[in-house]
Amino acid sequence: MKRVKLSQVAELAGVSEITASRALRNGANVAPQTQKKVAEAAQQLGYLPNRIAGSLAGATSNQIGVIVPSLTNNVFPQVLQGLESRLTAAGYHTILGVSDYLPEREEVMIRTILAWRPAALVIGTAGLTGISRKMLEQADVPIVEIMDCDIEPIDMAAGISQVQAGKAIGYYLTGRGYERLAYIGHDLEADRRAGKRREGFLAAARETGATITAELTAPAPSSVALGRELTARLLAEAQDRPQAICYSNDDMAVGGIFHCMAAGLDVPGDLAICGFNGLDIGQQLPCPLTTIESGRTGIGEQAAAMILSRFHGTPTPTRLDTGFRLLRGASA
Repeated sequence: MKRVKLSQVAELAGVSEITASRALRNGANVAPQTQKKVAEAAQQLGYLPNRIAGSLAGATSNQIGVIVPSLTNNVFPQVLQGLESRLTAAGYHTILGVSDYLPEREEVMIRTILAWRPAALVIGTAGLTGISRKMLEQADVPIVEIMDCDIEPIDMAAGISQVQAGKAIGYYLTGRGYERLAYIGHDLEADRRAGKRREGFLAAARETGATITAELTAPAPSSVALGRELTARLLAEAQDRPQAICYSNDDMAVGGIFHCMAAGLDVPGDLAICGFNGLDIGQQLPCPLTTIESGRTGIGEQAAAMILSRFHGTPTPTRLDTGFRLLRGASA
């Protein structure tokens, strides 16, 4: 089978190749009726545009590069959902890469995606290398760094204040009368945003006079299983048992609740538990999780809106704080 050519689409639609090409690139300067005829011809023939050739010819790309650090829980898929809902409606499509929280892998993906000459790039950074930063600074396309607004972005940033989110948990727990607190986390060296939340939590504890009785982290990705394992270890080893534990995210906190259920500990009577993200799994537990709802879909929507505003030449903020919400569940 041979690839269908643009000339065949143009012939079937009864237009020139130039008109057919314009019609297939969002219909620039093409009458709606003509655009419809070309689209129907392309669909009938099964035509696939050569995006590489179009980019090399200097054509406007309708592809948006997206690089996220993980897809192992429902955090970044919901960000992608928000992005896609806005971008697809505007005629753009995403090219996805996953860095696994590895800066070197992220660097390769930045180089690969930029080589496709995307119209813009959205990135939840794993910690930019010097080469990655230089490539982005020279990219000459709109770039939105997502999830954290407490940064000096290369171009634009959309997300929440990770430090303030951590503080909100600390203030909430001490405000409820918990004086002995602990922290359990996953790989904070890789997940720097989780590390910022920890800093905020510890700062709030110091400000309110609470005692941090124990901290326990592991150099591994977050998971329910890891949260359960670390909770069991912390409670077994702690000389002064905490009244409440703050976890790096909901996955870890759900694991903590599972350990308490297995060990016969009442939550929050024997131990209060807080997470972060506001995932559905935490809210569907018999004891709904107290957590921070991070507005992941909204972050994606706002990042897309910033890109589209830049395309239209309208004023766009450098940093956008999308805000978070404390979910006062039953676990603390």
